[in-house]
Amino acid sequence: MHIMANFLMFIVLAFVADYPIKGKVSKTFRLDSLGACQGIHREGQRYYLYGDREVGVMRTYQLGRDTLINLHREYRFTVKGQNKIKHPTGIARHIGLPTFIGNSVKQNPEGTVWKAIIYAINWDGFLQSGTLDGNLLNEIEDDACIQGTRPEYVQYRNKWYVATADYGNRGNEVRLYDPIHLSKASKTSEPGVLVKKFKCSPWVQNLHWIPEKNILVLIQNQMEGKRWRFTFLDLPKSLESGKEFVISVVETDKTDELEGFTFLDHLDKAIAVTSSRNNNISFMDFSW
Repeated sequence: MHIMANFLMFIVLAFVADYPIKGKVSKTFRLDSLGACQGIHREGQRYYLYGDREVGVMRTYQLGRDTLINLHREYRFTVKGQNKIKHPTGIARHIGLPTFIGNSVKQNPEGTVWKAIIYAINWDGFLQSGTLDGNLLNEIEDDACIQGTRPEYVQYRNKWYVATADYGNRGNEVRLYDPIHLSKASKTSEPGVLVKKFKCSPWVQNLHWIPEKNILVLIQNQMEGKRWRFTFLDLPKSLESGKEFVISVVETDKTDELEGFTFLDHLDKAIAVTSSRNNNISFMDFSW
């Protein structure tokens, strides 16, 4: 029995050893007017950073030599001037499929009870008008979640799904939702929305999909609200086993609250964002 257990452990460790992913921060600086930055979404050479200010906001940047250049375009997650998505927690975009944005709403003053909502929006209209007026298509309560929602498109068995994950430290899961069913639902617990799920480690702030490697990155804290962790998962193996199949874990000595992350054109460079008021943006170097 012990021999078999040791053999199985060796197989897992050997798999991990085949992917010695390493990452380190190369530069940290500040971008203002984002409030508490909650994430970063990349499309081509445009970088959309979103945050929790007096209202939920998103601002557009392009990559400079060693910085992000402000394109002076700000978008507000408001309807008729009223805050709609105060605490944006993820943007899921894929050509030909609905666009979703996550939101977490505090339900009590202590911040111990939250309501998770996913919004389907008209992305092009939102970028054109700068608000959600006329661009909010549906509001879906993510009641299938345990704590929080952070949508990101992933591909599994040649089909695209909206993945999301929990933040807390009990019963955490990554869940895959059917995007068409999700876009028409009022709750994620409705039939046909939830397709598959697996257990994962705690304090997940956001998700990042690497399509060329079938890897899902859990953008995490090592403890509640503090210290950085990136957990690289084999998504197919995680879904088939029902629990996270870890390829590699990257941690840094940064002590603030990691919120979002994206790779650049190549997988050796990345940007991480935090909710800090100062030094909230970091460039990172990776080796595989």
